[in-house]
Amino acid sequence: METHSDRHGHHPHHEHHRQQDRHRHDHEHGHGDGPTGHDESASADMLDLDAEMLGSLLDEMTDWVGRHGPDAPKRVADVGAGTGTGTLALARRFEAAEIVAIDRSPALRDRLRAAAQGAGLADRLRVVSADLDVAWPSVDAVDVAWAASSMHHVADPDRVLRDIHGALNPGGVLAVVEMDALPRFLPDDIGVGRPGLETRCHEAAARAGWNAHPDWRPHLERAGFEPVAQRTFTVEASPAPPAARRYARRQFGAFRVAVEGRLAADDLDVLDLLLADDHPDALANRRDLTLRSSRTVWAARRP
Repeated sequence: METHSDRHGHHPHHEHHRQQDRHRHDHEHGHGDGPTGHDESASADMLDLDAEMLGSLLDEMTDWVGRHGPDAPKRVADVGAGTGTGTLALARRFEAAEIVAIDRSPALRDRLRAAAQGAGLADRLRVVSADLDVAWPSVDAVDVAWAASSMHHVADPDRVLRDIHGALNPGGVLAVVEMDALPRFLPDDIGVGRPGLETRCHEAAARAGWNAHPDWRPHLERAGFEPVAQRTFTVEASPAPPAARRYARRQFGAFRVAVEGRLAADDLDVLDLLLADDHPDALANRRDLTLRSSRTVWAARRP
């Protein structure tokens, strides 16, 4: 088995979503709630921002998954498709396949359809409404299934994994994708306050249980899969891409709301400064933003 890193990850953009409604499926292929607003529009905006920052990483991941799956798959399912960034990457990788995008949210499905239309891929796309906590939808057997940042949202992931196992043709492959840890944007010393603020925010988020996920391998094995590979994909950009400024503001906005009582008062004051637009050290005015982010993918085959 090919193994790179395997860590528990935490992501703020899902946590409020999980607390409000355990049964929502808004994600990555991308990543759920916008931390400065929890309606579906903010959630969809965050998913698209996340995908923009990933750049070509999604194409690298889908290409890697394709190398572990059957030749020339006829049908590919995006399980919890969100706004469809993963869906479109799957469509680019599997050029002859029908793409089935499964999601509960009508607003996200509408955005997905629009994105597919804009990319000229709508004729190969089938969009399916389904609440995975209730039942697997009625779709024909698939050869590749992709579940990005969605499995840790369902109430009973082992049952959903069994459903996916049953939906795959023999020899078909499932890819489970998770964000390893929150993206990082700032240097250790940002020129104001004590060094290490972003690390302390991440530690506070971890203590709050933001979006923790398990090592999926034992879950896949219990569901009847044969794990075949695991790999961590990393993106690092310096300077950060243009979307990073908006993404960082949303993430630090989430920190400011959620870590009240978990950080010292001076750290909270610096967070307020970072989120202000009229300070030279604010996120909106900084020129030292970088991007470090990673995803781990578990690939498993139905024997």
